[in-house]
Amino acid sequence: MNKKANTALFILGATLFNILVIILFCLLLLTVYAKFIMRFLPEGLWAWSIPVIFIAAIAMSFFVYRSVIKLVLKKFEMTKYFDPIFTGKNRQK
Repeated sequence: MNKKANTALFILGATLFNILVIILFCLLLLTVYAKFIMRFLPEGLWAWSIPVIFIAAIAMSFFVYRSVIKLVLKKFEMTKYFDPIFTGKNRQK
């Protein structure tokens, strides 16, 4: 495969990984909320907690995704396998 195909597959895989991590964090946070926190809060707060849990899951997945990408960047020389997504104006091929 060429660099462009590798880049497209990497972006697709990274996106799917990020979506999976968001779903896992949502389920984890909903479970923690339902088992431990919900009984101490008033009944009407459930409607407000879902968006807060979703936003927290997105934030947590961002930090996990960023950490994994940093590890991948350290381990592999990306310019050998991937094409740059954005090229500068001064860069000529």
